[in-house]
Amino acid sequence: MPPHRVNRGTAAEPGPLGANMGPGPAVLPRGCGTKAAARRGKIWNCAMPDDSRTPYLLVEMAIEPKSEAEREKLGPALAKLAAEDPSFRVARDQESGQTILKGTSESQLQGKVDILRQTYAIDAYIGAPQVAFLERPTRRVEVEYAHKKVRGHKGEFAAVKLVVEPGEGYQFESKIVGEAVPKEYVPGIEKGLLSVLSCGVVAGFPVTDVKVALIDAKYHEVDSSPQAFEIASRAAFREALQMAKSVLLEPIMKVEVTTPGEYANSVIDDLGLRRAEIEHKGIRGNPATINATVPLMNMFGYGSALRMISRDRAAFTMQFDRYAQAPPLPGADPPFRPAIGMRA
Repeated sequence: MPPHRVNRGTAAEPGPLGANMGPGPAVLPRGCGTKAAARRGKIWNCAMPDDSRTPYLLVEMAIEPKSEAEREKLGPALAKLAAEDPSFRVARDQESGQTILKGTSESQLQGKVDILRQTYAIDAYIGAPQVAFLERPTRRVEVEYAHKKVRGHKGEFAAVKLVVEPGEGYQFESKIVGEAVPKEYVPGIEKGLLSVLSCGVVAGFPVTDVKVALIDAKYHEVDSSPQAFEIASRAAFREALQMAKSVLLEPIMKVEVTTPGEYANSVIDDLGLRRAEIEHKGIRGNPATINATVPLMNMFGYGSALRMISRDRAAFTMQFDRYAQAPPLPGADPPFRPAIGMRA
């Protein structure tokens, strides 16, 4: 079993999260830009869909079967659960190979785990819930990268020059004119770029709001291939994202708390500790109503905290508002991708 690692963005205490979470449009999916992207000429455009009925997948959890027999049962079971619930998805982490469950809330994912255990008798290790961060470049950069390798009597060669800058969703455009590079190599370049979108350079989270332009390329008549250009574009894109000062984006939630008036100030103080921005506080009435925007990573376990503050007399609702740049934590590492924890 892989070691457990405590990381920023995981639940600090048990308890349901987002039971009343509202829907929103879907975030940029992993691998976006293949079949899902709309291709017009030489431009790939994969912006966020405008369908408010599609939920944001804000929480992730890793799952690892305890045996090969459990693994064989897990795949079909997860496929059925995903087919039944459009707000639940399953992905595979490209670096760790782990299976990642994605949903709108911690309680939703825990419910799926309970079904796997009770209905399908699947025994698995479960990772700690983690907020689904995104990554985004913040400035325009230009990068040139050449892939060169010799294997026996055959070599590998491909060189690309990219311009990477902030954009909307994901866009790719080839600005090469003439025969600077054969057209059959361009799909390899695109494939290399797309492979980076699912795993960024800050902490391995999906990349969004980025525009990539291919402005030059070089090839060798014998040693070049689509695979060589895929390797070159992947390396160039990752280097460009580092140079472009990529940052983490965190989900921000709209929270409304209804509480007896005598607890209103305590509720506001607690929200302040969670980096909340208070938008409205009607504390003169009874019950009092408090509206705020709060980072999702600070809302794990909030239901339990609110019950303690109000002696179980307050209630809250929460829905997704937007993604915003996450502030750096002094002396802290960035959050890691969902990792298998010690829970059996």
